Amino acid sequence: MSRERSFWVYILASRIGGTLYIGVTNDLVRRVYEHRSKFVPGFTRKYGVDRLIYFEQFSTAETAIEREKKLNKWNRQWKIQLIEKTNPNWDDLYEGIASGHITDSLTY
Repeated sequence: MSRERSFWVYILASRIGGTLYIGVTNDLVRRVYEHRSKFVPGFTRKYGVDRLIYFEQFSTAETAIEREKKLNKWNRQWKIQLIEKTNPNWDDLYEGIASGHITDSLTY
């Protein structure tokens, strides 16, 4: 029996209107937890970027990586419009996904 895998593109922010980070992972809860816990040195730890404000689900790693690359090339205003289309208050979505209460995502 094969298990369906999911891949995620996500956007973190330091605060409302703050610094943004776009990443890709095969385990969204684990990866955001790593950012929040400051486990790995790098951009998100340095700039305090740990609020999950947007995510999309993909069925293949290739499509998720392609989407991440495209989003990283977007200008800041386009990214903000994308975020605010589904999360106008820039609410931190982590607790909802970690507890299983938020399961809605954009799926591709």
